Amino acid sequence: MNQYINLKKLIEYYEKGFFPMADTRYDQEISFYRPLKRFVIPIQDFHIPKKLLNIFKKNKYEFRINHNFQRVIELCQKVRRKNQGTWINDIIINTYFKLYQENKSHSVECYEKNKIIGGLYGVHLGSCFFGESMFSLKSNTSKMCLLYLIAILKKNNFQLLDSQFYNPHLTQFGGLEINNKEYDLILKNGLKNKAVFKNLLNFQEILSALQSTSHKS
Repeated sequence: MNQYINLKKLIEYYEKGFFPMADTRYDQEISFYRPLKRFVIPIQDFHIPKKLLNIFKKNKYEFRINHNFQRVIELCQKVRRKNQGTWINDIIINTYFKLYQENKSHSVECYEKNKIIGGLYGVHLGSCFFGESMFSLKSNTSKMCLLYLIAILKKNNFQLLDSQFYNPHLTQFGGLEINNKEYDLILKNGLKNKAVFKNLLNFQEILSALQSTSHKS
């Protein structure tokens, strides 16, 4: 029988600023964490590296949302990391797939000739999106999924993109650490408001949303 975290309990933890992780891929237990500082990516003041935007504008790949959530999280589990491996065990996979079935978790996916080559997934509560993990099978594809995600969040009036722990690779997008008092205020306000994770109509609408951001370099 597949193990998973009680969804009601999991959502209550997220609403209090906690999130679950396993110590290793093969661990059979889950712990909940709340960092002393929170790493967030600003949605309205998102920073777009010019080189990446130029690659994205070529429109070489196809992007989809929620098309193959299970495959996204499985590939995230296989990502090679510099530390002790992945924090995504089978309990995490089973739990987030159930969240996805409840429309509280979403994936953004990048395809080349119908083959998935990049993606990310996260939790959606109110107008908050809690980024969980991402992967690339081809250079820059996870970053382009992040651009696509930002466009969706901007268009649909999301208030928080939580990236949890400090990640030096995401500072290029304007990611920064904030203290828990500031985070709790943003989280509380974000949970009060409802936002729909709705795809945009076409690639031009995606570009329009991205190019309305105030920082590019």
